[in-house]
Amino acid sequence: MKKLVKIIIAGMIAFSMSGCAIHSGLTSNLNNHATEVVLSKKNYKIISKVEGKAHGISVLGFGGSFNPLVAQARADMLNNAGLEGTSRAIINETVESNYKSFVVASVNTITVSAYIIEFTE
Repeated sequence: MKKLVKIIIAGMIAFSMSGCAIHSGLTSNLNNHATEVVLSKKNYKIISKVEGKAHGISVLGFGGSFNPLVAQARADMLNNAGLEGTSRAIINETVESNYKSFVVASVNTITVSAYIIEFTE
C-alpha cells in the first residue's frame, strides 16, 4: 500500500511540474505606421537585425494581458535599435508569441524583431 501511495504522489508531483508550450508568429498586420518608404531602387543597405522582448506571467488566469506585452516588446526593440539622429529605419517587423502553460501559472513571451536599414543617398 505504501508503494502505491508513493507512486501516486510521485505522479502528482510530475504532473504538476509538467506544462505545455505554444509558439506562433503573428501573421496578421498588427502594425499601423503612418510613414511609408518606397524602396524602388537600391539606395539602402541592411545593417543588422534587432529584437525586443516582453514577458507576462499569469497565475490562475489573472494577469499578463497580450496588448501591453506587444507594446513593451516593440519599445524594447526600438530602444535597442538606436535610430535617433541617423538615416536608418526599421523594416519587416515581425511579432512572435511563445506561451508556456503550467498547472497554476502561465508565461507569455512576446518577441518583436525587425531589420535596420540605412539609406545611402
